[in-house]
Amino acid sequence: MTSQQRVRVVVIGGGMAAARLAQRLRPAGAGGPALTVLGAEPHAPYNRVLLAEVLAGRYAPEVIALPAPHDGVRWLSGVRAVRIDRAARTVLCDDGRAVPYDRLVLATGSNPVLPPLRGLFPPGHDDLPDGVHPFRTLDDCTALAAAAARPGVRAVVIGGGLLGVSAARALAERGVSVLLAQQGEHLMERQLDAGAAALLRAHIEALGVEVHTECRVRGLRVEDGSVRGVELADGYVPDADVVVLACGVRPRTGLARAAGLAVDRGIVVDDELRTADPRIHAIGDCAQHDGVVYGLAGAALEQADLLARVLSEEAARYRGTRALTRLTLTGPNPGPDSGAHPGAHLGAHPGPGSGAHLGPDSGAHDTPLDLAAFGTPSPRPGDDVIHLSDATRSAYRKVIVRGDRLVGGILLGDLGAVGTLARTWEADDPLPDAPLLHLLTTDRPTPDGGF
Repeated sequence: MTSQQRVRVVVIGGGMAAARLAQRLRPAGAGGPALTVLGAEPHAPYNRVLLAEVLAGRYAPEVIALPAPHDGVRWLSGVRAVRIDRAARTVLCDDGRAVPYDRLVLATGSNPVLPPLRGLFPPGHDDLPDGVHPFRTLDDCTALAAAAARPGVRAVVIGGGLLGVSAARALAERGVSVLLAQQGEHLMERQLDAGAAALLRAHIEALGVEVHTECRVRGLRVEDGSVRGVELADGYVPDADVVVLACGVRPRTGLARAAGLAVDRGIVVDDELRTADPRIHAIGDCAQHDGVVYGLAGAALEQADLLARVLSEEAARYRGTRALTRLTLTGPNPGPDSGAHPGAHLGAHPGPGSGAHLGPDSGAHDTPLDLAAFGTPSPRPGDDVIHLSDATRSAYRKVIVRGDRLVGGILLGDLGAVGTLARTWEADDPLPDAPLLHLLTTDRPTPDGGF
């Protein structure tokens, strides 16, 4: 195949999904496509999952950089695509260049949700007030870290989901006074039940974070263009020099919509990750497959792997992602070798079933709190729910079983059983004959015989 005959693949987006696709495609010199990546961010691709570690000061930004793509990739950082001309098969960019394609991949990611708060955009201003930050990109993280470095800083994190919890923990590790405001009844209410969330809250509060649940934020107090406080619906107005907006994300679909592609909550794709235009694909946070927008790093990587096969003319079908996600929150006095690995979208919900409470142990808040979850957050009628908990050890395990299949679960504390459960879940295998309670308690026993 000559250079003139090589398929021109253009990727819009320079994040984790784009980097993985570039890694998986064969170089042009080895029979692969001529690949161009348009990344709006000025940085090389990085691991977004570890941004909280950069904010906490555990990692320098360069530590979370992803491996550089092979030499055959034309990677254009700081170049933003502004329009797709489907008739001419060309992407128009903000610097005036036009990039032709034979196959186009949309890996545009997602935008942070900006809540409708009074004072968020003062009259005559199109930018957020000084001190107000989303938490989505490396630039967001760098700006937050700089603000947190000032002595005596007071921060309010709006949103008690996974992103808000990770941001609050990271700021607390830097010595910042942090208030976490969650509108729902408990932290991470879309992912955790009340029992698991109570353990999480106790751990976060042990780090020095002031947690307010069932707490609606009404507006911001802004003076001379800078945030000075946060107005809560109950009338309380805590001072704030820094406000973190952790209110979720929304798929970035503007380019696809303007190009006439089918868009629902995300860019609609089929089992080959094709959009309504067979020459255009979508992967990652912006894509919606079979009604699902995953918003998970694991799903984005799996989609990139499969699309690399499709673009290489291999037979491949995407059937969805059976993801297991993990999160580690450090203890209040972490050692020099401790670390955290923030994940996304934990899932569990109370349901009928058996329960057990295990014996006490000391030092529940002196060690990191590990979480892992998978599958559906809610049992259906007729599902079996097996539940073990020990609040004194910040230990909590719950799995949901439907017939002979594992359909969901959540584990806090020691994750000794997670390996067996993860393999069973990800493979969609029948459960072993051993009682599930045995599975939950004996995969890796602790020295005292507990779980």
